[in-house]
Amino acid sequence: MDLCLYFQLHQPYRVRRYRVFDIGTGATYFDDAANRDTLRRVAERCYAPATAILARAAKDSGARFALSMSGVLLQQLADETPAAYKNLQALVATGGVEVLGETSHHSLAALENAAEFSEQIGLHRAAVKRHLGVEPAPVFRNTELIVSDQLLSLVARHGFTTMMVEGADHILGGRSTNHAYAAAASPKLRLLPRNYRLSDDIAFRFSARDWVGWPLTADRWADWVASSDGDVVSVFLDFETFGEHHHPESGILDFLRALPDALRRRNVRMVTPTQAASKASAGTLSFPTPMSWADTERDTSAWLGNELQRAAHSRLYALRDRVLAGGDAQQIEQWRRLSTSDHFYYMSTKWHADGDVHTYFNPHATPYDAYISFMNVMSDLERRSGEERRAKPRATPERRASKNGARKTGLEQRASKDGKAKTTSRKPPAASRKKKR
Repeated sequence: MDLCLYFQLHQPYRVRRYRVFDIGTGATYFDDAANRDTLRRVAERCYAPATAILARAAKDSGARFALSMSGVLLQQLADETPAAYKNLQALVATGGVEVLGETSHHSLAALENAAEFSEQIGLHRAAVKRHLGVEPAPVFRNTELIVSDQLLSLVARHGFTTMMVEGADHILGGRSTNHAYAAAASPKLRLLPRNYRLSDDIAFRFSARDWVGWPLTADRWADWVASSDGDVVSVFLDFETFGEHHHPESGILDFLRALPDALRRRNVRMVTPTQAASKASAGTLSFPTPMSWADTERDTSAWLGNELQRAAHSRLYALRDRVLAGGDAQQIEQWRRLSTSDHFYYMSTKWHADGDVHTYFNPHATPYDAYISFMNVMSDLERRSGEERRAKPRATPERRASKNGARKTGLEQRASKDGKAKTTSRKPPAASRKKKR
């Protein structure tokens, strides 16, 4: 049996409480202090120790796994937590890690704008090369594992050969997650469906004392993997699982440290997604409507399920062309940071078990507070981008002519044509007849 273990690393630039009175004042959109404090806490509890554990496993036992890191996370690590940043670079340098492709800003662009989606794939490739010194593998992991048949075709056109997807029961139709599959919409594209049961045993149930599997040890979990059907078990986890979602006192880091040896004793080989995808296809999978790995519905309702979320997301993308046309690099980067999926996740009005998940890392007291701050930011960005466009000189006929010297007036043109100037009056140019504003 093979195990394909993949970790997702991401932290957004969270929007601060942005009041209507802040519009037009030049106030920053993001809560820099809170973002820095959160990142440093997660780096200390999770990123630094967990990357060191994995680096040791890659060197000592030949463990192989995959990482997917948003561009915004990489930039924040470089800016704020140099020790964790260097640990991540050292982990990648072991050669035991396959770095996956994704969107640079962890956005929902795949659902809204194909051009922006393509742009962010390119930006992510550049970020990985700049920060880690490697090229992403031809394996794609979309934001929150969002996938559809339409998206699969687009991903294949970008040169990816494999894509990570959620192993939802209704998609598999009774088949096992523990195989590689082909995409019905793009047969050359291999799909690796997540084994959500074994994934969630670690991600959600590890610290649950009322769970029949508690306490979960590396040996017990490795037994479950070894006894699974199929030929490759794909387990996908948020990296923050190790030390942040489950605190170190829970034993989660000890679990991670003991796992490679526990798997090896059971002849379970740790492989990269590229290695897993090389296996023979067990059939095809089709995704007629967009789905994800989030919440019980496994759809996109976690981000676009209510009117608040849809209104905010539509307004953001309605502004895209104007912001890009302005050419202001800082403003474009601000817009892309606002495209991060977390902002819309915080606006979710779901309750019960899913609602609890939506409150984690959430800086806003309520979904309505998240919406109000975001929409006030939109109003300010609309204003700023409009001012930027108005400040740019337009290529009017008068300005184009001025580049080549003074333009002849109508009187001068007639003089050059007739050989003498006629003292006839003429109306001033239309531009001068406009009322002053």
